[in-house]
Amino acid sequence: MDSLSSYQDTIKKLLENLAPPSDEIESQIITDTEHDHYQLTQVGWKNNRRVYGCVLHLDIKDQKIWIQHNGTELDIAQELVNRGIPKQQIVIGFQSPFKRQFTEFAVA
Repeated sequence: MDSLSSYQDTIKKLLENLAPPSDEIESQIITDTEHDHYQLTQVGWKNNRRVYGCVLHLDIKDQKIWIQHNGTELDIAQELVNRGIPKQQIVIGFQSPFKRQFTEFAVA
């Protein structure tokens, strides 16, 4: 399996594991494999309040996984490493380019 297919499968499995079952809040996994955009969103009502938003957003760009948004308490970059993705293939996209140079992960 090539790295793109492997990355796509890894991201999909990660999102599936993070989508909690709930009677009130629906977790939606949105995958655009043509453009390599992947999101986990939540939609519904809880305690008479509307819940809607992106929980996690990952992209694949230039053969690297970009973490664009992480609204979880998990270290998503480490979760990807635990699933076999090399650190140099992960970009913490929600950090400024200047700060990325001080991490163990790719700058871009």
